[in-house]
Amino acid sequence: MDIYLKYQSIIKYVLQNHADYRDTLPDGYTCQVVFDDERGQYLLLDMGWNGDKYLHATPIHISLIGNKVWIQYDDTEEGVATDLMAEGISREDIVLGFCHPKIRQHTGFAVA
Repeated sequence: MDIYLKYQSIIKYVLQNHADYRDTLPDGYTCQVVFDDERGQYLLLDMGWNGDKYLHATPIHISLIGNKVWIQYDDTEEGVATDLMAEGISREDIVLGFCHPKIRQHTGFAVA
């Protein structure tokens, strides 16, 4: 299997697991996944009402650029990179896009 397609599949699996878990939380929000294979963009969306408070947030945003998985945003407790690695994506193929380029070399993940 092509590495790009393999990584697409892993990203979708991990995000769907996060969405399924978040939907069990008693906060009144729903969680949805957005997959754009053509552009390599993958999002987790929290939306809905909790009393008088409306939420529309993107707790996870992942881009697939070339053969690298770019974590553009991660607002999870454990970090989505951990889940991606557990499913077979190597640390060397994950870029923490939310980290400034000057400090990426110190993260233990890919620089770009």
